[in-house]
Amino acid sequence: MSGFKEPSFADRQKAAQQARQNILNKFKAQPGPDDPEVKQRQAEREAQATARAKAREAREAVRAEQKAREAEAAAQAAAQLAREKEEAAAKEAALESERKAARDARYAARKTKGKKK
Repeated sequence: MSGFKEPSFADRQKAAQQARQNILNKFKAQPGPDDPEVKQRQAEREAQATARAKAREAREAVRAEQKAREAEAAAQAAAQLAREKEEAAAKEAALESERKAARDARYAARKTKGKKK
């Protein structure tokens, strides 16, 4: 088996020139910006972008609506909690006044009992 034959300078130059020519041919083979196919693909891309934008806006609207509903529910829960606290405070005040009335009645009964003797 023979050894590796290193390419000469001329061979390398020819290969580089061929590579440049291949790149140029590939570039020239591409359709121009006024080609109907290119215009059609561009229109399709724009339509997809528009559809994505509409879908994103719809999702954002749904999120905003959901956030508003959650805020309203939280406000209602806070109002309910405040009402319950107020009712509990009113009950406690009424119970305290009943206790005070009973205590005063007992005190008055003791006073009158002590005066009878």
